[in-house]
Amino acid sequence: MTTTSHPLATSTMRARIPHYRALLSTFTTSPSTFEILHSIPSPSTSTSTSPLPKTLLTLDSSFNPPTLAHAHLLHTALSLPTHPPTRILLLLATTNADKAPKPASFEERLCMMEIFASELLSQLTNTRPTSNAKEKQTGTEIGGIDIAVTKHPYFVNKSTSISAHPSYTQSAQQIHLIGFDTLTRLLDPKYYPPSHTLSAVSSFLAHHKLLVTYRLHDAWGTREEQDAYVKRIGEGALDGVGGRREWVGEGRIRMVEGAREVVSSTRVRDACRRGDGAALKGLVTEGVAEWVLGERLYLGDA
Repeated sequence: MTTTSHPLATSTMRARIPHYRALLSTFTTSPSTFEILHSIPSPSTSTSTSPLPKTLLTLDSSFNPPTLAHAHLLHTALSLPTHPPTRILLLLATTNADKAPKPASFEERLCMMEIFASELLSQLTNTRPTSNAKEKQTGTEIGGIDIAVTKHPYFVNKSTSISAHPSYTQSAQQIHLIGFDTLTRLLDPKYYPPSHTLSAVSSFLAHHKLLVTYRLHDAWGTREEQDAYVKRIGEGALDGVGGRREWVGEGRIRMVEGAREVVSSTRVRDACRRGDGAALKGLVTEGVAEWVLGERLYLGDA
């Protein structure tokens, strides 16, 4: 695992591709199911001196590429009070690491995640001192950002592997940042054979939380319909398959606003194919846009 203490110039990132490729190869052939490949500490701390986090804001995504929607969700999470010290975990699943991932390789995504994380931490560090007194009391100071990979395809198993890692603790609360579509899959009993109950989810939500963004402008219904779905859980709709009403009553499942504009990896890739740099920079961070354009990623994505 390596560390970075300042935002990276994208011109330095090409040398990181073989570095990440080697780390991925080692991870793929190892018995480990979760590994931190890179850490970026806050300027006010270091990985050698920072205490183990009590709160871990976990963003599990394909990062193909990282977008401003990811940044918005992290900013939203950081605007809420948590138990310090707090760290961010960017998690990439490599379940099919023996196959060629498309349209961007895993090592290219890890490079983009590193650029994104460096920019995000720099932004948080630069803006935090100018926050007003109320924001300082309610906002979250971040100790750093970890970039990690997992072999687990299923949400609950990922969480267990994270808790077992020596960089964290079993008692640390994980707050997983997900979209409404992911919530519906997480709470679908068909994904939990052979019992087809939510007992594993119940064990997970006894200790951790979900911060869920509305999915608008697509097939997931209106904001009101998504609120109604969560409300039904609180009224006992999932009791028969192992669900718990307190998931909603205790705020273990909490809906939050997503980005105002629809930002998706598909829109990013469309902008790349069109060569629309202006549109691209409205969808991803400046560093990620520079990297994507410079590496000519997604041009052949159909």
